[in-house]
Amino acid sequence: MHFEAPPRQGFEQQLKDFLQWLEVSQTDAALDPILRAAQAHLWFVTLHPFDDGNGRLARAITDYALAQAEHQAIRFYAMAASIMENRSEYYLVLERTQKGDLDITKWLQWFIEILKQSLEAALDRIDFVLKKALFWQVHGQDGLNPEQTKVLNRLLDAGPGGFEGGMNAAKYQRLTKVSKATATRHLSDLLEKNCIVKLEGGGRSTRYEIHWP
Repeated sequence: MHFEAPPRQGFEQQLKDFLQWLEVSQTDAALDPILRAAQAHLWFVTLHPFDDGNGRLARAITDYALAQAEHQAIRFYAMAASIMENRSEYYLVLERTQKGDLDITKWLQWFIEILKQSLEAALDRIDFVLKKALFWQVHGQDGLNPEQTKVLNRLLDAGPGGFEGGMNAAKYQRLTKVSKATATRHLSDLLEKNCIVKLEGGGRSTRYEIHWP
């Protein structure tokens, strides 16, 4: 697929042409909405109408174009974040596209792959939120004290395997400012209530992690 370079008129006319295309293309049934978002990003960043902030605006336009296509008030992913996470590849494919023969196929392929990564990451986040909600649905009536709740939330926020080294009495103490004896007692209670499980190879201290329902 080939890209029609931005017009060579003055700044105001170039920007006007782009905004007009962005508006008209929204109802173009022959143009795939994902490809429209990819082309909008490429056109604007190639147009480069401002001295600074063109990349941020291009990423915002991308998310705006995708939101228009989805007709959703709430979106669970953002292309802008995924593009910045892959910025080295982004700048490379962008440069090659802009300096090449105006064939934007590689750019579109890269864009679609990043969109896929964005959607997969969003699904992972949604799944994680649902797992946390299920945990509290199971243990919400266990009579946990504020210190136990605080520690469990820290473990839940870290995710599976996300709390380095697991939880132990010393870490519990630091987080809750309780005595070592109280920390040990609280952890034993959480273990009994099946909120946490012991990790193998604890060494000098027993370590725990969340027991996911």
